[in-house]
Amino acid sequence: MNMQRTTGILLHPTSLPGPYGIGDLGAEAERFIEWLAAAGQGVWQVLPLGPTGYGDSPYAPFSSFAGNELLISPDKLAMDDLVTSAELVAIRQPASDSIDYGTTIPAKKNLIRTASRRFIEKAATSERAAFTAFRREHSFWLDDFILFMDIKEEFDAKAASKDVQDSSWNRYWPREYAVRDQALLMKRRQSHAVELEIRAAAQFLFYKQWDALRSRASKHGVGIVGDLPIFVAMDSADAWSRPELFDLDPDGRPIEVAGVPPDYFSADGQLWGNPLYAWDRHRAEGFSWWLSRIEASLRLYDTVRIDHFRGLDAYWAVPAGEDTARKGTWSKAPGHELLSALQDRLGGDVPIIAEDLGFITEDVQALRDDFSLPGMRVLQFAFDAKESGTDLNPNNPFLPHNYVPKTVVYTGTHDNDTLAGWLASATPIEIGFIDDYLGSHQDDRVRALIREALKSVAALAVFPAQDILGLGKEARMNTPSTLGGNWQWRLTEGQLTPELASEIRAMACLYGRVRG
Repeated sequence: MNMQRTTGILLHPTSLPGPYGIGDLGAEAERFIEWLAAAGQGVWQVLPLGPTGYGDSPYAPFSSFAGNELLISPDKLAMDDLVTSAELVAIRQPASDSIDYGTTIPAKKNLIRTASRRFIEKAATSERAAFTAFRREHSFWLDDFILFMDIKEEFDAKAASKDVQDSSWNRYWPREYAVRDQALLMKRRQSHAVELEIRAAAQFLFYKQWDALRSRASKHGVGIVGDLPIFVAMDSADAWSRPELFDLDPDGRPIEVAGVPPDYFSADGQLWGNPLYAWDRHRAEGFSWWLSRIEASLRLYDTVRIDHFRGLDAYWAVPAGEDTARKGTWSKAPGHELLSALQDRLGGDVPIIAEDLGFITEDVQALRDDFSLPGMRVLQFAFDAKESGTDLNPNNPFLPHNYVPKTVVYTGTHDNDTLAGWLASATPIEIGFIDDYLGSHQDDRVRALIREALKSVAALAVFPAQDILGLGKEARMNTPSTLGGNWQWRLTEGQLTPELASEIRAMACLYGRVRG
């Protein structure tokens, strides 16, 4: 992958300001792109854009291919005459620096469904043709996704009425639905044809708005970096529609699930619970599903970051039913074969960033380097006193002097505390490490560390918007292994000022990260 020296901002679209309770692909997204360009930023990095479920995590979407309907801009729907001014007023919410999903989701979903139905009823000939072409192009995932969501809505409602907590397809649905009885599914496709078309229209509207936004970003010289979770959610159209590609029993129950082993940070490891891949079947099919998945991501983004990249070399497999990840084992994955197939499909360059954090072996490094993929460095990991004792470890790979050019440096990721929040909880020894490394006591260590990342040889330096703003732990996006309170942070209107853009641009120019 070829990389030019540049810099960018990590900000999920849900975190944009706006009047509808959650950020979207409308005017605020367009203004953010303009702000990025003014700030000399060449990259906008986003989290996965798929439809989210329980817990609201973008890393557990209902589909690897579908878009999150909550990101559709109501204002743009109004411009297309699909919703009325009164309907916009009805879903407006007070300005807030966090998302109230309980309030936002029902109101906005109802509006999107109304707009999608009106699109079906009155779309112009050219739009109807575009929709037909969209359905044809995306039929390999779209038909199963809209059917999955149609069935899921029915049984989620039934589960809620009975106070059932887990309404996943492989645990709560009637068996004939779970195992995809084809006669039953065909009958449902016919009887629910109108509803399925409305769901398909919502996906068309999402893609239409995203394509327009990405085109706008390109015209401003801003590339989009997107995220691809290595594993799919158990309760997803992916696992339901292609169960043979996953390590599931005949009833769709996982035999082993994903996680990470016990380590310095967690004595029990992390039990994610995602279904594992039946790699032999993927290999037999020439990795066609995986190639389609990555190509679909590259339709949305210029570059894809594969989250938990090490799982393409080896993954931690935990027997289903375990309460912790302690009893797992390492199993090999055919990452080299997969990336070779992708390289052949793309004709050479593989526009992927490898999230090579955690327990990284020489084999993982070789897989990354064999395909010239940039890895990651997180500046927060460079000054950990628990790891290095009372002396700064000059060989810590996260210290900037140990970087190589084919690297993406972050002050922190979506799973870290903000830089200011992390500094506030750092020990005196860790603060001493930072000041020793910087060469002096800094009144503003957040800005000093941002400069340290910018001046490094890493080709790409990316900063969460919270760090550019110097926000504390109250603005943290996600705390791993916790449920509730995550994925809620939002910008408020006016935080990203022209003055801040000028300051960030000046720093980016000083360290050679602004083109032209």
